[in-house]
Amino acid sequence: MPAPTPLSFDRDIRPLFTGMDIAHMKKSMDLSSRDSVFRHADAIYQSVVSGHMPPASCGEPRWTADMCATFKQWQEQGGAP
Repeated sequence: MPAPTPLSFDRDIRPLFTGMDIAHMKKSMDLSSRDSVFRHADAIYQSVVSGHMPPASCGEPRWTADMCATFKQWQEQGGAP
């Protein structure tokens, strides 16, 4: 079985975050920055996989299981830019 295609922040991860996500989290992390997202990847993953983020009150859709899996795979692959 071939290895999975390497994921990249610019192509696969950055589009997972909406403008509202980026603006809301700006004080604690920069979701538009690969370095910031990779540094906080464990916390981000726990928040989205548990359904705590985005909060239901904001009107943004929760991440799907596929979105969470993509994010985790990118993290496990080393977080390519």
